[in-house]
Amino acid sequence: MRVRAQLRGRAGLLGAASAALLLLVAGTGQAAGQPVVLVSPGDPYAACNIAADGTGVNHPSAEVEPYVSANPRDPGNVIGVYQQDRWSNGGARGISASYSRDGRHFTQIPMPYTHCAPGGLDYQRASDAWVSFGPDGTAYSSGLVFDATTPRNGVAASTSYDGGRTWRNTTELIKDTDAAFTDDKNSVTADPLHPGTAYQVWDRIQQVTSGPGAVYDGPAYLSVTRDGGRTWSKARPFVDTSAVPHSQTIGNVIVPDPRTGTLYDFFEWQTYSDVTASTPTDLHFAVVRSDDQARTWSKPETVAVDTSVPEVDPNAPADTSKALRAGSGLPNAAIDPRTGELYVAYEGSEFTGGAYDAIQLVHSTDGGHTWSGPTRVNQAPGAPAFTPSIAVDTHGTVSLTYYDLRFLTPGNTTTLPTAAWLLTFPRGGEEYPSERRISRVFDWLQAPYAGWGHFLGDYEGLTADGGGVRPILSEANDSQPLNPTDAYSGLFVPGAPAAARRPAAVPHAVTAQHGPARPTRR
Repeated sequence: MRVRAQLRGRAGLLGAASAALLLLVAGTGQAAGQPVVLVSPGDPYAACNIAADGTGVNHPSAEVEPYVSANPRDPGNVIGVYQQDRWSNGGARGISASYSRDGRHFTQIPMPYTHCAPGGLDYQRASDAWVSFGPDGTAYSSGLVFDATTPRNGVAASTSYDGGRTWRNTTELIKDTDAAFTDDKNSVTADPLHPGTAYQVWDRIQQVTSGPGAVYDGPAYLSVTRDGGRTWSKARPFVDTSAVPHSQTIGNVIVPDPRTGTLYDFFEWQTYSDVTASTPTDLHFAVVRSDDQARTWSKPETVAVDTSVPEVDPNAPADTSKALRAGSGLPNAAIDPRTGELYVAYEGSEFTGGAYDAIQLVHSTDGGHTWSGPTRVNQAPGAPAFTPSIAVDTHGTVSLTYYDLRFLTPGNTTTLPTAAWLLTFPRGGEEYPSERRISRVFDWLQAPYAGWGHFLGDYEGLTADGGGVRPILSEANDSQPLNPTDAYSGLFVPGAPAAARRPAAVPHAVTAQHGPARPTRR
């Protein structure tokens, strides 16, 4: 969730980093103890001059918050995107991409979102990388762009017509220069039925905290391309929050139904007690839909209540130096391409009595009008779990990834052993097999401290890829301050489900417990 501490600035000159910006990693480079491979072996921005890019600590070669998409025409063609060189107080030096033509060997390149990239936009920082392949193999990307020393900020698009090797038609979809306006949490989704069409969505906050014009409002915004990313429509609001004072959306992501073309936009609705956005009074996940390619949209309908609690080291919950930053408050949604059944995964605390977050899942079989009650799906119920990602393949098999802390032992306040897991289960989510660990066991506290905690990302990526699913995730490296995190990916083919096992029922209703207001999600 996000409450406003503005983090912006201004672009400087390109450093001398462009000579060796292509970095190749082979699919045989697995680290011990994990089936995924390194896809971020270097730092395309290492030589960029960031002296004029604002204050804060920059973490070189820190790759965080990745997302991934696979080409439906060529499953071996994969693109992962992520923040490159994370700052402590918002954003990164730029966005990098790792693309593959065979699903195993990846090439790492800079993307044109900041002054650190060749031909990039004249911004100091970028964040919130996203990518989506269309049915014709066109890849659309999205990035949040902003300065740290001026109020300039916005959302930008760039398009690849060659599988991720080059990016063209980089376009600013919105450009705000007034400190009262802040853009955040963007995503892009290609239309699976209409080649050349893609949708960018984000939240745009207007906040004036005092005086006769005091206001806090945060509608969801939309921009559409219908010519393959060559041009984009004028950004416009499509989820109105003005009727509920001091409200905003966040985490907007469009999920299309490949059978009918219906678009579902999922987000969290946040309402605060006053214009300073200091105390949340209502947090819930919601959905709107469009049946005419984003021209008109329905009114919001509630999906589930957000009962997430502050993400902390359970052995040192009051130690702010060990606070965590993960995916609470952000829904992750997917659709069954055969039946249209909708799924939303999120962090929540119903199953722990409000003590810590688990991974919760709800689903809908009537187009998002009604939803099941939540089910806890993480398989170590005594351990906090974070940052779910979800995908459904062509057979209706649901796959879900997340991090948890099951390897943390009582009394350990020095490290925070963390691992990522992959869970698969059949359509409907009523039976659960054993999960699979897909990462090393790493120390989360080695990740950059960014915003309000040690940061792997507000989200990680997971996509259907041919007959399997492909995650992309961040892991922290031990004792490597010049390379604190890396991105990893791999292809997994779900096996037959294990014996049916019903998750525990909700022990009792809990009132949503929310921590103090948090700074921007950038």
